[in-house]
Amino acid sequence: MATEKIKEEAHRLVDNLSEQATWEDLMQEIYIRQAIESGLADSEAGRTLDVKEVRARYHLPE
Repeated sequence: MATEKIKEEAHRLVDNLSEQATWEDLMQEIYIRQAIESGLADSEAGRTLDVKEVRARYHLPE
């Protein structure tokens, strides 16, 4: 993501916080946003596994 876009998104995250928000609230919003961005990038790059593959890898019932 371009630096300008990151700054815009950071401003948007802060603007959307409640007046009573804590630093932890801000950090949670940043973490969630980063996790979503990372997941989307992995998906677009084909770095994902099918649910059946994950269940088999961890010996989980289907």
